[in-house]
Amino acid sequence: MQQLESQSLQPKIPQPLKNTVMVIGGAEDKVHGREILHTFFGRAGGVDARIAIIPCASREPSAIGDRYRTIFADMGAKAIELLDIRERSQGEDPRWQEYLEESTGVFMTGGDQLRLCALLADTPLMEKIRMKVREGKITLAGTSAGAAVMGHHMIAGGGSGESPNRSLVDMATGLGILPDVIVDQHFHNRNRMARLLSAIACHPDRLGVGIDEDTCAMFESDGTLQVMGKGTVNIVDPGDMFYTNESQVAASDPLSLYNLRVHILCHGDRYDLRQRTIVHPQSRPTP
Repeated sequence: MQQLESQSLQPKIPQPLKNTVMVIGGAEDKVHGREILHTFFGRAGGVDARIAIIPCASREPSAIGDRYRTIFADMGAKAIELLDIRERSQGEDPRWQEYLEESTGVFMTGGDQLRLCALLADTPLMEKIRMKVREGKITLAGTSAGAAVMGHHMIAGGGSGESPNRSLVDMATGLGILPDVIVDQHFHNRNRMARLLSAIACHPDRLGVGIDEDTCAMFESDGTLQVMGKGTVNIVDPGDMFYTNESQVAASDPLSLYNLRVHILCHGDRYDLRQRTIVHPQSRPTP
């Protein structure tokens, strides 16, 4: 039985953040309480917020961008700019880079994560966003496809309803905002546990994060992940996994994964990304 090499068992230490990154599982409430969107608005500065909306994952970027523009305008944002990027060359537009200099929040919409990466990856615009996230100068949020791109390794597509196997998941390179995680979205709503497990079998040095619809995993500056919304966030931790047959079987054959750790978190639950442990309710600070 082939064991995993010891190097791959070492958990990756997340790079420190100085502000919040909100990773939303898609289909967040846009009509009623708008809890997740209100939280992004507040974290981005409230009535002083200067928000950049990036809708280029969508094939109808104007329509989806205008919808979020209306939502944040109704909340009272100070300024809102739609970065309607349809060609990679637009990622060098100095006007948008100047707006980002003053922005306090960036929101990436849903659509096709491959399209989003094709237009943004390695552009000056994306490098500026990544730098401002690390410096703590903006709150970044991404929903659906905008969530999928957060890791270095990205789930680009795949199936559901099968046992874990390599053919169930298509991997690509993401934007690397949270390079140590692999994100999947619309998670339980589209029965995607098997494809996240398949992705983790291929990349056992990463942490799997599966996020339900109308649910948000908030990656905080203190190294914790906090859950908000109506569904769950699923953590797949392969840190103690000592065997997988991933390298020995055909792409469509089922996968073995020994000794995975899985956590299912709901609203208010917190997870320590550095220690890879649950923050128990009794150890949380009193509000």
